[in-house]
Amino acid sequence: MLCKRIIPCLDIKDGKTVKGINFIDLRDAGDPVELAQLYSEKGADELVFLDITATVEKRKTLVELVRNVAKQINIPFTVGGGISSKEDVSALLNAGADKISINSSAVKNPDLINELSNEFGAQCVVVAIDSRYVDGEHIVHVKGGREATEVRTIPWAKEVQERGAGEILLTSMDHDGTKGGFAIELTGLLTKMLHIPVIASGGAGNMEHFEDIFRDNNADAALAASIFHFKEIDIPDLKNFLKNKEIPVRI
Repeated sequence: MLCKRIIPCLDIKDGKTVKGINFIDLRDAGDPVELAQLYSEKGADELVFLDITATVEKRKTLVELVRNVAKQINIPFTVGGGISSKEDVSALLNAGADKISINSSAVKNPDLINELSNEFGAQCVVVAIDSRYVDGEHIVHVKGGREATEVRTIPWAKEVQERGAGEILLTSMDHDGTKGGFAIELTGLLTKMLHIPVIASGGAGNMEHFEDIFRDNNADAALAASIFHFKEIDIPDLKNFLKNKEIPVRI
């Protein structure tokens, strides 16, 4: 069985790491370069960097900051925010990213998934899906969660896979920042339906939540932010806990 991955997430606004609840009420969570280096040293399996206001501010991801982070880490590094072309991806890969994450641009132009997968390989393309439960449906949101679409999460996840994405980063906006646990049901629906990896995001509050999402729903990875940023859970402690629960992780 493949090892489950623990992935800290750096949500970046104005060059700083921030964290909120349900995508709002953001607060400062520290210097992204220092945090990235710490997580790499602590044994994180990967790192995700999301420039959360790049799309709504209609600008590109902070390439220089990406370069500075990449210099400090030796683990796979995914970058998202404001990416809408092959040129954007090339710039980020040249700055040290290993994978890129697209959301708003993929919903607006689904062919972009095919283009990027064909150009850079499926392993490079992560499609982020920010999902909120609205009137009995899981609905995709864009622009950093600010705007609802008419796209339903589950059919969209299937289309994303068919178009060549190598991985899906599923964030439950209803659970984000609440520390009440991951979106068990929704994550399980996707992992049973898809053959590409699914990263669960939104809601981690304790070590048992990681055990739940790995054991019951077969998520390939779990992403979290505030519990790591504010030192509520230490990554080595989490991995030892999961190992003792017979969840396969890299120690």
